[in-house]
Amino acid sequence: MHPRLDMTKASPEAFKAALALETYVQNSGLERRFIHLIKLRASRINGCAYCVDMHVKEARHSGLSEQWINMMCVWRESPVYDARERVLLGWVDAVTNIAQTGVPDDVFNALKEHFSETEITIITVAIGAINVWNRLAVSFRSQHPIDKVAKAA
Repeated sequence: MHPRLDMTKASPEAFKAALALETYVQNSGLERRFIHLIKLRASRINGCAYCVDMHVKEARHSGLSEQWINMMCVWRESPVYDARERVLLGWVDAVTNIAQTGVPDDVFNALKEHFSETEITIITVAIGAINVWNRLAVSFRSQHPIDKVAKAA
């Protein structure tokens, strides 16, 4: 697979607009673990290898456990996530898959039990931002760096 284009060169203005939204999310006051959760879960749903690679590394760097990172793809079956993380994961799933889910009331109502309206708005903007990045990276076939290849013992 080869990159289709470099968006930073093709349209620096479009890249700056996406970056401005990202800057807002990063400075929004939302807890770092929630930002990592949103970015990693949405990127996995969207099949964005570039973003999954980046956000796994960022989550590790922030001190989140390997188990917390790895179990996200099966979060419904794992007790590793607390109540706030679980409702947030449900919201990320519903919003990212909006065409299929319509974002059901029960998912929203569960979120309201744990987050304020301001937090819900910021969270939803953060989900929108990573979905923008995922769509750009997947569409343009952005390539993640290749780390040292592991060898089985």
